[in-house]
Amino acid sequence: MLPCYVVLDLETTGGSATRDRITEIAAVRVENGVETARWSTLVNPQCSIPPFIQSLTGISNEMVEDAPVFASVARQLLEVLQGAVFVAHNVRFDHGFVVNELARIDKALKAKTLCTVRLSRKLYPQHKGHGLDAILQRHGLTTLARHRAMGDVDVVLQWLKVATVELGEPAVHRAATELLQGSASLPPQLETDVASIPNTPGVYLFYGEGDLPLYIGKSINMRTRVMSHFQSATKVAREMRILTEIRRIEWRETAGELGALLLESRLVKEMQPVHNRQLRRERALCAWRLSEDLNARPLVNLVKLGDIDIGEVGALYGVYRSKRQATDALRSLCDMHGLCPQALGLESGKGACFGHQIGKCKGVCAHREGAALHHVRLKMAMNAQKLQAWPHPGRIGIREHDQQSGRTDIHLFEQWCHIATVQDDNELDDAFHSRIPLAFDIDTYRLLIKRLTPSNANNHTLMHIRSPSHAH
Repeated sequence: MLPCYVVLDLETTGGSATRDRITEIAAVRVENGVETARWSTLVNPQCSIPPFIQSLTGISNEMVEDAPVFASVARQLLEVLQGAVFVAHNVRFDHGFVVNELARIDKALKAKTLCTVRLSRKLYPQHKGHGLDAILQRHGLTTLARHRAMGDVDVVLQWLKVATVELGEPAVHRAATELLQGSASLPPQLETDVASIPNTPGVYLFYGEGDLPLYIGKSINMRTRVMSHFQSATKVAREMRILTEIRRIEWRETAGELGALLLESRLVKEMQPVHNRQLRRERALCAWRLSEDLNARPLVNLVKLGDIDIGEVGALYGVYRSKRQATDALRSLCDMHGLCPQALGLESGKGACFGHQIGKCKGVCAHREGAALHHVRLKMAMNAQKLQAWPHPGRIGIREHDQQSGRTDIHLFEQWCHIATVQDDNELDDAFHSRIPLAFDIDTYRLLIKRLTPSNANNHTLMHIRSPSHAH
């Protein structure tokens, strides 16, 4: 198959390479078609083996109690792998565990990997199942030690011999070499050809068995970003969880980063992928509204962003996930700037507040400070959190163009809201005449604030749109 390779299999305490540990290692080294080394050992994982895993593998806590720990067998493992291709059935699993175990003892593994699940898919595309049980049944192979490390290694070796007889050595060698030179780090169960993902801006969606995505991401180079997920999976627990579940990938191209960010934000809110957290819809966002009445009590009121008129955004301060977070932030400002907690609604009662009694409040509650001065100081203290009013007379368009794909998108906005993204005159005309309800979205607001500042404005073509013809 290859000039020099090691077929390796592990048994472990669970499925997480970053959390679980190895309990058994088996490896067979093959050079120029001849077996040159065979080695296996139990490993003390230094933790308890769950009952389910014990029943699956037959490896109990008592069996590994006197076995060597991984650090004691690491040198021998590295010697077996020296100069060879690391071959395993679902190689990402075994490779991930070895890499993490070696990292715990400050050692590194530099070896190319080959997945025999992906090799089976390539050699036998007419078959659906490519797990070891499916291969055993399909080719009439047998083993008395399924789910033990050396037993599973022997199954892979048997299958490689069968494939060589059925398809010929050149076909097996060619398929293995193509996988080795290509994307051997891909999840073995992945059905999507990663090479078909364009190197352009856009949004990619990871799917498992169901209809809802596991994860949605964006990039100015989708194929490179997708590959980075696979390459980091051995070190990042969340990436490993995603990649054990992933089955297919979909993508949607955009003309630039802004379009990708907007699309990602919208799709995450609509589809609620289980592994996306930051962009999920915030249902209880709130902000402070400052009263212009100097003698109003309280001087600030908490409002839900979903209840406000979109034109009121410029009169609000801060965006908070909860009433508690908003109150804590206001209390911090109050203490920092010597404001009156009673006037702000943080303390009930009449007359001098407790803060004034201990010297923290400057005394608007006790008529020691004028209401106008206190109001000015409050406004100045909150000014850093003030949301900006929409700075344009109407709708605007931001044009993005990708030279590589030739795609041009115009993103339409009004009152910080994303109205639509269009590509031609007909779409622009439809979007211009649409009168969809506007709802404030904090993610869109933050995207636009960054891009409409003078320092960033030159990176985009900004258009004030009064009629479709003005967009050209």
